[in-house]
Amino acid sequence: MSETFHDLGLREELLQAITEAGYEQPTPIQANAIPPLLEGRDVLGQAQTGTGKTAAFSLPLLNNLDYEARGIQALILTPTRELAAQVCNTIYKYGKHLNARVMPIYGGISYTRQEKRLERTPHIVVGTPGRTIDMMNRGFLDFSTVRYLVLDEADEMLKMGFIEDVETILRAVPQGRQTAMFSATMPETVRDLADEHLDNPVKIAIERKQMTVALTEQRYYLVQEESKLAALSRLLETEELKSALVFTRTRAGSSELAEQLLERGFVADALHGELNQAAREAVLRRFRNGQLPILVATDVVARGVDISDVSHVFNYDMPYDGEDYVHRIGRTGRAGRTGVAITLVTPRERRRLHMLEQFIKRPIARTELPRLEDVRERRDARFVESLNTLVSTEPLENERALIAQLAEAGYDMQQVAAAAMRLARSDEYRRPVEHIKPIREDAYRERDPRRSNGRPNNRYGSEGAREYTRDNRRENGRDNGRDNGRDDRFNNDAPRRPRRERSEVEAGMVRLMIDVGKSHGIRPGDIVGAIATETGIPGKSIGAIDIRGEETYFDVKADQVDRVLNGMRRGKLRGHSVHLTRVS
Repeated sequence: MSETFHDLGLREELLQAITEAGYEQPTPIQANAIPPLLEGRDVLGQAQTGTGKTAAFSLPLLNNLDYEARGIQALILTPTRELAAQVCNTIYKYGKHLNARVMPIYGGISYTRQEKRLERTPHIVVGTPGRTIDMMNRGFLDFSTVRYLVLDEADEMLKMGFIEDVETILRAVPQGRQTAMFSATMPETVRDLADEHLDNPVKIAIERKQMTVALTEQRYYLVQEESKLAALSRLLETEELKSALVFTRTRAGSSELAEQLLERGFVADALHGELNQAAREAVLRRFRNGQLPILVATDVVARGVDISDVSHVFNYDMPYDGEDYVHRIGRTGRAGRTGVAITLVTPRERRRLHMLEQFIKRPIARTELPRLEDVRERRDARFVESLNTLVSTEPLENERALIAQLAEAGYDMQQVAAAAMRLARSDEYRRPVEHIKPIREDAYRERDPRRSNGRPNNRYGSEGAREYTRDNRRENGRDNGRDNGRDDRFNNDAPRRPRRERSEVEAGMVRLMIDVGKSHGIRPGDIVGAIATETGIPGKSIGAIDIRGEETYFDVKADQVDRVLNGMRRGKLRGHSVHLTRVS
């Protein structure tokens, strides 16, 4: 492996930028990928996120560009807006001494603004598949001059359902270009794409040296689903917290949790895919600047968003698989700092927790939640600490004068001090210290969560419904219906909901009809998974499901009907746009 970047044969302008950025030695993926890319070879690289893949493909690309030529010479595709922006910023930093023009293309920014910037003909375009297709169709992206194509985080791109967009773009880029594909995992879909579109690629696989960060303390708390908010509140009050990322499974779940935390007096906000780009950037800016100590997010943040100095990661909803867990907790314990990763686990999720531990090859410590007394003691200690700081640093002349006036008026000074404390600590009264129902260990045997007393469960709790989400996203064609290369132990632990015959609507339920059925390949799990993904409602809110040839009937609790109708307006099932109708 090359010991320095100077050994790789890069241009002096790039070496200067690398030195200014403080880098001395290339990472393994950089040392192995840069030489063949400089030679014009195609490359298929596998390495974890955070190992320097961006520099591995951008440095040789910048090295080989013809800066006198007209037209877009390089196209880089990424799965998310955040990663596109980050890659764009990194390339700009490396190419500044070459006057490289690089432009991001992603949703959330007006078409007019992007069209005007494209008129200046950047050397490099970094885009998400959806917006890239849109700009192609509008006639503002001409790829006839593209010589270099990069697919970054290819596994995530395909898992998110971009396979058709990616293939459309690949067909639009001239044959004979140099192609590089980088991926954290190598599922069959990625291998198939590489076999079809890469020409005799150099294959590079960097061994995963550690599954999780050594400086990150990992622990979990066993709680009932209905006690998770109370448990998180206790932990937020008792941990030595500087900044925290709290992960939920759904967009609706992140917004709802952020609102609940705000109501309890915590400074929190949500980040998810439904926010427009300006709102997302504003939230991230507040979090990075320390103005927002708690950020509630979906997994969009786990990959591709540059956030440093996070003291705590909370898995409010347990991640679906080991890769997601590793990416989530990788946001803390960085750059030599210690970090804490906390996972809330419901009794039904313990089997999945054990599989997670096998995946990361280390145990996760079970810990008891802070007691009510612990919360109150921490509040008192925090108040006394703030009081000591104020007394030692501020003159408090106006306050002393007011105290003298109150004493002359005959007020009891102890009573005045107690009232002042009550006023100063008024925000604490917005945060209830709730009783948390203890877990009865004998009530939850270590068993397959799909079975109860040897028989399959026919109805789900909220965890069961949410467990459908990832599997059914894959089954719905968002990953081309192929094996995604992940450990099957993390993909098959959701129960199978049996078909129910159409009958009278149960009390308190409302029947809805959706215009897809057996002819579209719809199964009960697709219905539950799509609703859980788009609305976040628990599976117990869904009743009987009756799948017909061209349509499906299902029952929903009356108080959740509007949420389902609104949440599924833009939903899809197995790639089909759907329309919901209330029938009772």
